[in-house]
Amino acid sequence: MNLNCWKSFNITKEFGSNRIYLLSLILGVISFILLYVPLAMVHQSHQVHDYGLLPLAASLFLLPAIHKLMHMIPLVLLNKRVRVRWKLKKGVIPTFSYRTCSTLSKTTSIMVALAPTVLLSVPGLITSFVFPNYFAYIILFTAVNIGLSFTDFLCVNQFMRAPKQCIIENVRDGYDILIDKYKK
Repeated sequence: MNLNCWKSFNITKEFGSNRIYLLSLILGVISFILLYVPLAMVHQSHQVHDYGLLPLAASLFLLPAIHKLMHMIPLVLLNKRVRVRWKLKKGVIPTFSYRTCSTLSKTTSIMVALAPTVLLSVPGLITSFVFPNYFAYIILFTAVNIGLSFTDFLCVNQFMRAPKQCIIENVRDGYDILIDKYKK
């Protein structure tokens, strides 16, 4: 197979980290408002249970790691090899990154990018209806997850624009979209 690079992209280089953080924050706040207001009207007769700031802060602290783990679930289910690297960010915050050891199809790449949104946000919305006493916390986690998914949405946008029969490779500084030179 003779592959040519159709497009290489790095979301951080294209948009800048400050713009990504700002737009992610705005998306998270807007999603919290759009989710909280209707559910507060639905659950107006229920009292929200409060367990304090420490459990809330601990679970919000773990949410980015859980978000990244959700990216790897489709890869594990499809028997794709994944290389995981752990490190301490600023010497305190444990973070990790992952890279696939092989190329992925367009469909698989889209599934991997949307996995945290589907696997965390959809159950969050459902549980906010089922557990009305905790809906505010669940909606907060769901909104933060949607905010974290902003870069995933940007990647999906790039993947959707790619040709149908492309191969997507996760490289060190972004993604390479490869096409077969001889296919039409």
